[in-house]
Amino acid sequence: MRSTTTVLLFLFVVALTTFSVIVVWPSTPDRYLPGDFWPSGRGIKIGSFERETMRLGLDLRGGVRLVLEADPPPDYQGDLDQALESAKQVVERRVNAFGVSEAEITRASGNRLSVQVPGISLTEAQDLIGKTASLEFMVYDDGGNLVPATGVVNGQTLQMTGAYLKNNTFPSRLGTTFAVNFETTGVGAQLMEQITTRALQYPSGDPRRLLVVMLDGQILSQAEVQAVIRDRGQITGQPTFSEANTLSKQLNAGALPIPLRTVQASEVSATLGEDSVLASVKAGLVGMAAVMLFMVLYYRLPGLLASAALVVYTSVTLMIFKLVPVTLTLSGIAAFVLSVGMAVDANVLIFERLKEELRRGRTLNAAIDIGFRRAWLSIRDSNVSTLITCVILYWFGDQFGAALVKGFALTLAIGVLVSMFSAITVTRTFLKMVIGTPLAKSGFLFNASEQPLQGRPRRRVAEAAGE
Repeated sequence: MRSTTTVLLFLFVVALTTFSVIVVWPSTPDRYLPGDFWPSGRGIKIGSFERETMRLGLDLRGGVRLVLEADPPPDYQGDLDQALESAKQVVERRVNAFGVSEAEITRASGNRLSVQVPGISLTEAQDLIGKTASLEFMVYDDGGNLVPATGVVNGQTLQMTGAYLKNNTFPSRLGTTFAVNFETTGVGAQLMEQITTRALQYPSGDPRRLLVVMLDGQILSQAEVQAVIRDRGQITGQPTFSEANTLSKQLNAGALPIPLRTVQASEVSATLGEDSVLASVKAGLVGMAAVMLFMVLYYRLPGLLASAALVVYTSVTLMIFKLVPVTLTLSGIAAFVLSVGMAVDANVLIFERLKEELRRGRTLNAAIDIGFRRAWLSIRDSNVSTLITCVILYWFGDQFGAALVKGFALTLAIGVLVSMFSAITVTRTFLKMVIGTPLAKSGFLFNASEQPLQGRPRRRVAEAAGE
C-alpha cells in the first residue's frame, strides 16, 4: 500500500506542476505549438507582483541603450576616474542585481558609460539608472522650515540618510498606493528611534510631527509619526508598483558617487529576432521528445515516469526563470535545451540500480528504496561538485564585475537544484505510486524479466516486482 507521505508528495508535485505551467504558458501558444486550439496564457499576478511574459535578451527582443556622462560639480576635488568606476558598479547593481538580466555596462570614451538593458522602455531605464538616489530624512522646525532629521550616536550628531538602510528594501501594496519597506542598520535604528520619539512630543496635526522623505532633493513622501520607529519602516506615497520597485532598486544599489547626465538614449533592435526564438523552442520540443522516446523504449515504465518528471523539471525551471526573472538570450535558451537532456542522467543511474535489485528478487518497494539509496552517492557527488563550481563562478563574477558570468552561474545552479528535486523526489514519488497496482506485477514493464543474477535465489521476477 502507498504511504500517506507518498500520496501527499504526489499531490504536491501535481499542484506545483499545474501552477508552473500556468505561470509559463505563453500568451500566444499557437506561435510555438502546432495547432490553433491552445488557450492563451495570462501571465501571473499575486498581489502587487505581476509577470506577463518571459524576459528576452537584447539579441532576441532588443532594449534600450543609454550613454551617460559624468557631470561633477565645478568644485569637485575627488578622483573622477575612480568615481566613474564606482558609478559603473552602482548602475550595474541597479539593473543587474543577480547577474541574470544580461545588461551590458561598459566604460566609453571620455568620462562616459555605455549601458544596454533588454526588455525595458527608455523612460524606465532613465528613471532607474540616471537618478543619484540620494535619500534623506527631514523634519519641520519651529519656523516651518525643512531641516535634516538628526540624532546623537556615540557623542556625534548624525543625519539619517540612505546610508543607514540595509540593502533589502522591497515594494508592497498599501491600500490604493504602494510603499517601500526598509530596515535600518544598528546606527540607523538608534537615529530613527531618537527622531520619531522627538516627533511624538508634538500633538497630532502639528507639522513638527511629520517625517519627510526626500530623494535627490525632491519630497518623496511625508507622513505623521504614529509610533516610535526603530529598525524598520515604510516609505509611502508611490502611485504605482513600478515606481515603488524602481525606488527599491535604487536604494538597494546605493547612491551614485557623482551625478550622471544622459547624452544619448535610443532603442536597440533585436539582432536575431523572433525567428530565432521560434526555432529554439521547436528545437527544445524535438530534443525533449527524443529524450522521452529513448527513456520509454529502454526503461519502459520507469522511463515513462521519468518523462513525466522531465515535464515537471522543465515547467518548474521555466517558472523560476520567469519569476526571478532570468533574461534569456539565444545562448541561454540553447543551454536550457541542453540541460533538458542532462536532467535525466540521475534517472539513468537510479533505473540501472532498480533493475539490478529487481533481478536479485527484491520486491518493487525494496528495489526502489535500495536503488535510490545506492545511486544517491553518485548523484550527490556529481551535483555538489557542479554547485561548488557555480559558487566559485558567481563569486568571481561578482568580484570582477562580470555580470554574464554571474548570470550563467546562477542559471546553472537553478537547473542543477531543480534536476535533483526532479530525480530524487518526483521520479521516486511516481514510482512509489505504482506499488500495489497491476503495473507493479509486470517484470517486462521494468525491463527486469531476465533470469535473476547468479548467486541469488531464483524467484519469479514477475512476482518479485509486486508487493
